Amino acid sequence: MSATLEALTLNLQESLGDRLKSLKSAHGEVTVEVDAADYLDVMLRLRDTASLSFEELIDLCGVDYSAYGNVARQGRRFAVVTHLLSITRNWRLRVRCFAEDDDFPSVPSITPVWNSADWFEREAFDLYGIVFPGHSDLRRILTDYGFVGHPFRKDFPVSGYLEMRYDPDQQRVIYQPVTIEPREITPRIVREATYGNVDHA
Repeated sequence: MSATLEALTLNLQESLGDRLKSLKSAHGEVTVEVDAADYLDVMLRLRDTASLSFEELIDLCGVDYSAYGNVARQGRRFAVVTHLLSITRNWRLRVRCFAEDDDFPSVPSITPVWNSADWFEREAFDLYGIVFPGHSDLRRILTDYGFVGHPFRKDFPVSGYLEMRYDPDQQRVIYQPVTIEPREITPRIVREATYGNVDHA
């Protein structure tokens, strides 16, 4: 571990203490995990503590861990992952926070800490269904207002539930159940063990 990452790790442990559920360093990056109950307080400390000074939020996204790495996961399903940058100290940090309830995932909004989280949180809400209490304008940002479900969830069907098309008789756009028939998209070379074998007998 480099001296910079070692200093960051020590500062995180000193400033956040038992609020850290885990702290890992891999591939030149530090990742911490915190509980949803501590999330907002931790983010304020990361920004305002002089020894950390994470002034900038680079990214925030939702993650569905239900089949992460093609393995069924034990434990909570949805998480919010945030990437922070300290310009003052020239270091980065990844913060992961799992939502407590898989049926209604919810993580506090950090827009009061970094207002740049606004559209990122709306995207996580739209695509994963993660709710951010404290967000002033939480609504869909990428899908249509009539869209059903959250398309980045692992159990969302590839073809969706509804399709939208223009109806020339009604002279307007309408929604209807999906009419796309499922088809086999795995190449034959993968799904047939004997594909390509030539019998020279």
